[in-house]
Amino acid sequence: MAEVKTNAMRMLDRAKIPYQHYTYETDGTHVDGITVATSLGQPLERVYKTLVTVGRSGGHFVFVIPVAAELDLKKAAKAVGEKSVQMIPVKQINQLTGYIRGGCSPIGMKKQFPTVLSESARTLDTVIVSGGKIGFQVELAPDALLGLIGGKYGDIEVGSGQ
Repeated sequence: MAEVKTNAMRMLDRAKIPYQHYTYETDGTHVDGITVATSLGQPLERVYKTLVTVGRSGGHFVFVIPVAAELDLKKAAKAVGEKSVQMIPVKQINQLTGYIRGGCSPIGMKKQFPTVLSESARTLDTVIVSGGKIGFQVELAPDALLGLIGGKYGDIEVGSGQ
């Protein structure tokens, strides 16, 4: 059987960024990130989820945080220079990003939105993010991820930083 490649994996290949991919059993419906990490046998601190928000200005912003963490909306807004941000409605994820809930990757969205990766990733050699399809994850160096998508690090988790 031919190896399945997602759009995110093809982008990593084209950019010659080393990564490892993982798959997990799924019925094609959304599963939470903690379940994904457990399915992969990976520590929660290494598996990250991708969250899409809208700012007061109407601009969209992407935040990537550990699956067990919570996004601090005030810190997130500050990180992108907005007065406030809020999560987009689930029904808008596909139209906006090209991905579905549970398979939203920071790599390969329809449009590259400003993206902030949690400061916690700085201490890790690699992070695991969605591969762009439910059942697929990719592991890569956080600096390589940010270089590919033009993102930056930021203090965006509840209870982190100061």
